[in-house]
Amino acid sequence: MAHETTMTPAQQIALWADKLRDMSAMGLHYTKDIYDQQRYREMQTMAMEMHALATGDPLESLEPLRDTVYAHPGPFSVGDAAVIDTAGRILLIQRADNKKWAMPGGALEVGETPAHGVVREALEEAGTHCEPVALVGVFDSRLNGSSSRYHLYAFVFLCRLTGKPDVTSPSHAHEVVGKGWFSEADLPHDLSPSHAVRIAHAFRVWRGGESFFDH
Repeated sequence: MAHETTMTPAQQIALWADKLRDMSAMGLHYTKDIYDQQRYREMQTMAMEMHALATGDPLESLEPLRDTVYAHPGPFSVGDAAVIDTAGRILLIQRADNKKWAMPGGALEVGETPAHGVVREALEEAGTHCEPVALVGVFDSRLNGSSSRYHLYAFVFLCRLTGKPDVTSPSHAHEVVGKGWFSEADLPHDLSPSHAVRIAHAFRVWRGGESFFDH
């Protein structure tokens, strides 16, 4: 199964910018020539300027990301925990940054599997202990309504509760302003757009469907 999508001009500019980010980061990682380093830094600046144009963000807000995000080659890997209980309700959090509802999730860390990463995110953000039972899918951020300016690969795992009580003060509680359990027919109206797509696939896999991937 795959998504058909037509990019807007802004989305196309953001994609070109992200490709420049990747090429400049890879070049700066490998080159030893000072002149090539200068060219790759100029390419990096062009990527930042194009991202600012595509998103409307001020260029100065991107500058602090030069040595972190813009120095990272390749797409970013993230993961979400689709925790569905025996009553058929999915665990969602309301994010502090945009007030949208989403599955617990975030960036995957070096040294952990994607499955372990989503379990960690569920505990850190929602204080919920869970374990992975199936791969819902691997989603390309360009094709599922994501607002990310960077190219992401999102791993979503169907998870079940372990029976351990929730942690009352999760380590990343500052990232969350709400938490709740929702049936498929009663999801919040203000869902993060990319999560709306992924949640639908999570319920499909929960009912016995096959894993999803973009192709």
